[in-house]
Parts: sequence; structure tokens; C-alpha cells
Amino acid sequence: MKIALCFIINYDHVLHKETIWREWVAANKDIINIYIYYKDLKKIQSPWLQNYAIPEKYINETSYYHVVPAYISLIKYAIQHDKENQWFCFLTDSCCPIISPEFFRYLFFTNYNKTIMKWGPSWWNIFFHKRANLRLLPNSLHLANDPWFVLQKQDAEYIIQFTYVYSVVYKKICSGGLANESIFAIILKGKNNLEETISKSSHIINWRCMSSATSPYVFKNGDKTEQLFIDTELKNNKYAMFIRKISPTFPDSILKKYIYENKEKKINWREKIILFLLKYYCKYKYLFNFLFKIFI
Repeated sequence: MKIALCFIINYDHVLHKETIWREWVAANKDIINIYIYYKDLKKIQSPWLQNYAIPEKYINETSYYHVVPAYISLIKYAIQHDKENQWFCFLTDSCCPIISPEFFRYLFFTNYNKTIMKWGPSWWNIFFHKRANLRLLPNSLHLANDPWFVLQKQDAEYIIQFTYVYSVVYKKICSGGLANESIFAIILKGKNNLEETISKSSHIINWRCMSSATSPYVFKNGDKTEQLFIDTELKNNKYAMFIRKISPTFPDSILKKYIYENKEKKINWREKIILFLLKYYCKYKYLFNFLFKIFI
């Protein structure tokens, strides 16, 4: 089983913390695939990013208000590229890991069959804001979801299926704008699978102190206020794996301290044993199940 890290990059076509990403990914290179969605391939200067850029035939025209096609292309390509991909983690150029590679591995092997996406009722006036065209949908589908989340494989496959089978509804939702903050909850609700998701944020995001009318807070300097917010989120949310938005100016030393030294996100000896057993069960689960049927 593997994890697809699906990045949507724009503007300067860089990862703000590429050095940290490269070190972090290397620790779990046996279970991680990387996929980069971009606006202009020629703008990618990093050889590391170029190596993971998806084929240009999967690139569609997107904008801040219409970014869903980027998600769909990443899912399609990642599924085709490696059938072992079980988790699809959606990320931006301003995201950064905030937990250790070991804890990330533990979360994956203990939740590989779960989607992790915070969702709930839409928080805006659907008759005033056109976003996702919710006013055109039944009340039960007036939903909102975090725009950055983790999908498990069966949900990812169903989302692709939905875009074909219910293309009219899909296009109607997307035409409303900012559909990435509703459409995934709507699709999983239609599958009767939404309640089975882990409704937690996979990304630490500060919407309380926004940097603009549409953008969350940008973590810039790692001062006491920023660290207190991060500490609180990590303590209260077991499933927080990434942080957004990180400025290039945020000190790498502080990020590395969170990633490699944070006691809140270290696994104990029991969890190490569980991780060890799950690793081999997941690798040889068909053999285990076969033997179980024979001898039990």
C-alpha cells in the first residue's frame, strides 16, 4: 500500500519548504508517491519537482474559483500510475509536514481505509453566495468540506465515477465557483459514505486571523503566538499531519523541531509493535486471509 502526495502548485511553481519535504519523504520513500499539478511546466525550475510533474495531457485550465479539475486530474493519474496508492493527500505549495515520518506512517497503516476530511453544513448564505450552486441542490446536500484533505482509494475512485455518471450535477456544482469546498462532501454524501469519514482536519489552518478576505493566516516567523496555535492544534487533533500556509520566511529549525522532536506526535512501544505487525499484514493480507479461512 502507498500514499499519493498530490500537490497543486501555482504562481512561482515552487514548494516553499522543498528541502524539508525532500528529507521527510525520503524517510518513507517505500510507501510514498508524489504528483505535481502545475499551471506552466516551463516555470518549474526545481529538478525534484520536475521529476514528479504529471503529464501535460492531465493539465486543465484552472483558477482560484475553479480548481476542482486539478483534483480530478491528480486522482485519475495517481490511480493509473500506481494501483497501490491507497491514500490521496491534497497539498499546496505552501503546505509543509508537521509530524514525524514515523507518526505519519503509523496514521496511514492504522487508517488506510478511511477518508480524513472535516465537513459539515455550509456556513455561508447559499442564496447570497453562488459558491458551488448549493441553492440548486436539495437541503441535505448543502454541505461544506475542508479544501485540503486525505481520500481513501474507494472514495477517490467513486469521485471519478461520479464525474462521468452524474456529469450534469458535477458541472452544475463546479460552475458555482469554489466548488472544492463542497463537492467532495456532496459526492460522498450521495454515496452514503460521508458519515464514515473521519471528520477532522488533516491540515493545521488558522482561519481566525486571516491574511486576506479569502486566505487563511500565513505563518511567517514562528513567534510565540504562532507556536502556541500550532501546539494547540497538534494536541487537540490526532489527525493533523500538515500545516498551511507556511511562508518561505518561517524558520526551518522550528518546523524540524515539530517534525522530529514533538513528544505529542511520537509513537510509543505498543504503537511500534502495531505498526510492525500492520506493515506485514497489509503487505501479505491476502495470504493471511487465505490461511485464516483454511485453518480457522
